[in-house]
Amino acid sequence: MRASEKGGAQRMLHGRMLVYLDVVARLGSIRKAGERLNVASSAINRQIIELERQLGTKLFQRLPRKLVLTAAGELMIAHVRQTLKDMDRTRALIEEMKGLHRGEIVLAVMSGPAANIMPQVLADFQVSHANVRVALRVHGRTELLAAVRDGEADLGVGFDLPREAGSTVLVARTAHLGAVMRADHALARRESLSIADCLAYPLVVADPTTSIRPHLDALCARSGASLVARVESNSVEVLRRLARAGDSITFLTPFDIIEERERGELALVPLRHAGTWPQTLSVIARLNHVNPLVSLMAEKIGAVIERTL
Repeated sequence: MRASEKGGAQRMLHGRMLVYLDVVARLGSIRKAGERLNVASSAINRQIIELERQLGTKLFQRLPRKLVLTAAGELMIAHVRQTLKDMDRTRALIEEMKGLHRGEIVLAVMSGPAANIMPQVLADFQVSHANVRVALRVHGRTELLAAVRDGEADLGVGFDLPREAGSTVLVARTAHLGAVMRADHALARRESLSIADCLAYPLVVADPTTSIRPHLDALCARSGASLVARVESNSVEVLRRLARAGDSITFLTPFDIIEERERGELALVPLRHAGTWPQTLSVIARLNHVNPLVSLMAEKIGAVIERTL
């Protein structure tokens, strides 16, 4: 068979022709297939004859009262039915993703993204998928990884998550620490700051149990600055509130102050050398996950992250 005819045969196997072949094989009659499909039997017959011509072999034996598959026809109909089955499965997954059926997705999220990114994601998700139940559970890094690994959560969202066997990264974006302060702070309009610039003001910083602190300690070591904090906390919400309350400065990423920046309450000024140790926000799932909502949720989280940066 010439290459052009092979291409023609492949094109004919798309769309309605798949259904025509399947129904004709099941009923053993082009006339009955035409009645079942509400299509002229002559049109079905012409397409089958043309396909046989392009393949260079008969697909049906035309007996007096019935059409019977040839050996080539058996091979072809097996391919046709597998393709139709795959299409049905894909269509069902798409319907699930569109929210036309009920479903559930469980999220394991670190406290920072849970408070700042996920509210925007879930507000949008519930508008388009109101019949899907979402369970969001706040975890530390270790518990988050275990929840995804053990199948207790469909997705994990957190900072600086290590790659683990059996999991896959669906979204990963980096962000740099900045000095965060009130929008009317004396340093808020600076193009960049050093740690030393910030030492003249009260510092409220993430404590050693957080994902932020190793980045801040590395930055201080590089700059030779000694970090003396008035307040340490493992709560990003506490750090944000203290920064809004007076002249205090804290150190966070753009992901941590989305709403406050939009409302003009807080400013983030880039820190010199902070780019050496960016934080990575990742969305992870188990390999070979079966929940059709996983990819859709990851896509929506990625969209919010992109708008933030």
